[in-house]
Parts: sequence; structure tokens; C-alpha cells
Amino acid sequence: MARQPTVQPAPQPAAEPVNTAGGPPAHEAGGILTIDLAAIHANYRLLAGRVVPGECAAVVKGDAYGCGIDQVSAALSRAGCKTFFVANLAEARRVRAQAREATIYVLNGFSSASAQGFVDCDARPVISSSVELAEWDNFVASSNWTGGAALHVDTGMNRLGLTIEEAAAVAPRIQMANHSVALLMSHLACADQPNHPLNDRQIRHFREIRSLFRGISSSLANSPGIFLDSSTYCDMVRPGVALYGGNPTPGRTNPMKPVVTLQARILQVRHIEKGATVGYGATWTARRDSRIAILAAGYADGVLRQAATTDSSATAPREVIVAGKRCRMTGRISMDLMAVDVTDVPVSDVRRDKMATLIGEGLTLDDVATQAGTISYEVLTSLGRRFHRVWKV
Repeated sequence: MARQPTVQPAPQPAAEPVNTAGGPPAHEAGGILTIDLAAIHANYRLLAGRVVPGECAAVVKGDAYGCGIDQVSAALSRAGCKTFFVANLAEARRVRAQAREATIYVLNGFSSASAQGFVDCDARPVISSSVELAEWDNFVASSNWTGGAALHVDTGMNRLGLTIEEAAAVAPRIQMANHSVALLMSHLACADQPNHPLNDRQIRHFREIRSLFRGISSSLANSPGIFLDSSTYCDMVRPGVALYGGNPTPGRTNPMKPVVTLQARILQVRHIEKGATVGYGATWTARRDSRIAILAAGYADGVLRQAATTDSSATAPREVIVAGKRCRMTGRISMDLMAVDVTDVPVSDVRRDKMATLIGEGLTLDDVATQAGTISYEVLTSLGRRFHRVWKV
């Protein structure tokens, strides 16, 4: 039988220049989203230094957690990052345009239909099932492709991944033929809770399965996993949210630099009497004569609707910064608008076209997430495209 020609990836073009601004012009936008690439660079270097001699990769899925996959990938490449994790091939192509020599893993896996896409951008699938592994084996055998793949083993997340039993069963033949498997990985479910018993169980399971894949690099730790202990480091760590300023150590001081600042434009300031209501459903009632600032940001911009402050709110009210002072949101969040009580801010400091700060000035990403009843990941990835965007280098 004739030997099949080895598939070669297409030559990669020179890195494409990235914009330092995006979205509508600042004077037309309802707000300004600023992403500090120097802070991302610093956060990466802090994490990389912590895990030496292991490698620090970077997770840039979800448009780099809403921060701009093109700009962030370029910044991380300059910081020395050589391995990136994305969700799909579309994201892999964008990273490849910025990081020509990088290794890129695609978390959503492999199918025969997508094989050519992996070749074209020289990306590696993360294999998470026996079906995927069979399709991958067939592709490698028929094409002589040597681009590599990762094998994902489920150690307790119960999401994607081969079971421990499946991984143990395929280990001997992968060790013999290698199957182009370059990385063995798993994912921690409760690393943000250091005392959770599942952490030790997953670490133990992964240690046991690693022993069956000798000579193949391994990866377990995500952002909070890096701060558990060195037993999670293996050969490579995969931080995500920590790169973007989220706190990987909930309940303790955030070791990461803040990355995102979000401001929204004041459209109007209204005077309302005690007893008047604000917003849809009349869910918030003024307890005094008040001044209410209307901001040009709503749930279409990623200001989560559950962050609303109503008369019956049981949680701490969502806050924004106006003229250096924390002010409470009032009423329900609309698609394009939100209302803020600025009664205690001097009249001269609250005017049309001034900016209020939704993230920044001491109001951290994690503060905002807590007040909205969610997590920093959702806040970041929900940020809309109607803001004027600025990437600081």
C-alpha cells in the first residue's frame, strides 16, 4: 500500500498588526472600556514566575475573556507565552495570526469534519472521548499528521474528558505508538475553595493516571489551582481569569493587577420627589427627594439585569462611582439604560456627558461580580460591543 504524503500546515503569515482602539468612536459611544495590556503582561509574568520550572500557558477563549483575543494574544506572546488554549478553531486562527510560533490547543475537541482546519492553522485538538480518539487515530494514520493533540481525562469535574478507566485502558497503546499525544490534562472543579475535599481527590487521581503516560507532558492547574500548592503545577499551568485581573484566591487579597476599566456616559440628571418610582415595574421607590443620573449602559452592554436594586432587594445594592463617590443603582436595568442615585454628589459634579465608572477606581471586577450575584468570568465575557474600546500598551 502506498504511503500517504505527510500533511503540512500552511505557511503562517507575519503577525498582523492589532488595533489599539475599537468599537464606535468615543464621542458616539455610551461608554468607554479600557483594557490595560501592560497589566495582563505583568499578571502573566507573576504567574509564570510562580510555577518555574514549569510552563505557564494562557487561556484566551471567549475573546480573551472579553478583553480582545487579538490584542491580548499579541501582548501575551510579547510576555513570553508560548502555549495558548482556545475554545474553537475560529479562536485558534486569530491567535495564530498574532503568535506565529505558538502551540495552540482547542478545548472543544476534534471531529473528522474539522481535521483540515487543524492542519490549516497548525492547532492541536484536546481529545475528550473515546469517539474523538478513534477519529483522531484514523486521521493521523491516513494523513501522517504530526501536529499533536492533548488527551483530557476527567478526574472529578464530570464535564468533558475520558473516564479514568478509559484513559488507563488506552495508555499502553498511546505509550507504544504515541498517537501524537503531546499533553495529558485534567481540570480542577473546586480550586477556588482550597479546603474542598474534591481538590485532593482530583490531584491524587491525576497523579495516578500520569504515571501511566510517562514521557508525556501534563497539565492540571487553572488560575485558582496555581494558588493551591505546587502539587497542581505538573509540567504546565493554564491560567485564565487571573490574567485579566480576576481574583484567583477568593476571600484573600487579590495578587493580580486590575486590567479592565469601564465607564458609562451620563445622559441626563433627573430630580424626583420622595415616593416616586424609577424604572420598569416601579420596583424602586425614592425614600427622599432625590437626584437620579441616567447612564447609557444596560443589559445589552453586559450590565447584568439581576444587578438591579429594588425595594425588596435582599443583597447589597450594585454600585457605580460618580465623581469619586460610590452611588447606588436604582430600579431595574434596562436594555440600554440604568439609573443611579446621585443625591449625595455635588450638583456641579454630575452633569450630562460626564462619565460614571462601572468597573475601576477601587470598584473591582470581583466587587462588581459579587454585587451582581455572579462571578468575574461572566462580568468580563458579557461586556458588550457598543462601548468604545481602548487597549493600553
